[in-house]
Amino acid sequence: MPCATVAALALAGCGGGTRQDADEPSGTFQVDVVRASFPSKQHLAKSQRFVIAVKNSGARAVPNIAVTVSSFASRSEQAGLADPSRAVWVIDDGPRGGDTAYTNTWALGRLAPGQTRRFVWRVTAVQPGTHTIKWQVAAGLNGKAKATLADNRAPAGSFTVDISSKPAQARVDPETGKVVREGG
Repeated sequence: MPCATVAALALAGCGGGTRQDADEPSGTFQVDVVRASFPSKQHLAKSQRFVIAVKNSGARAVPNIAVTVSSFASRSEQAGLADPSRAVWVIDDGPRGGDTAYTNTWALGRLAPGQTRRFVWRVTAVQPGTHTIKWQVAAGLNGKAKATLADNRAPAGSFTVDISSKPAQARVDPETGKVVREGG
């Protein structure tokens, strides 16, 4: 194959073409956050559910309902680390079908008027202390479609969580062989 053909094929695979946000409609889309829950007291090594449920309260379909969560990790101040990001919670399971190429963002697709979608994460605390986890809802992944509450505020929130340095207590039931968790 001639070098010019190889070079042309290589350049064609490196991008160009249409913009990633070309098909995302512009505008605002009204939503309600009908549930946002995460336990405020947690223990190391104990799995918890983090839930955000969003309802389309507007007249138009939301193009791609998404939630971005910051603070599943914290930044270490220790010098010389290749990556200063340190997990506070390990994500055991994210919202089903919601994986995106964006860091800490999950999307569950088109949301028709009146419809509700639940974003559910199973996470395990791995860093003791008091931590704040922040989340924000979007109507699309590329910034052209914006989600808004009825009062024009951004649909966002946070939870302050105390993670005990003591793991939750558990024992094995000798009769059944099942793990029995005790305490909170």
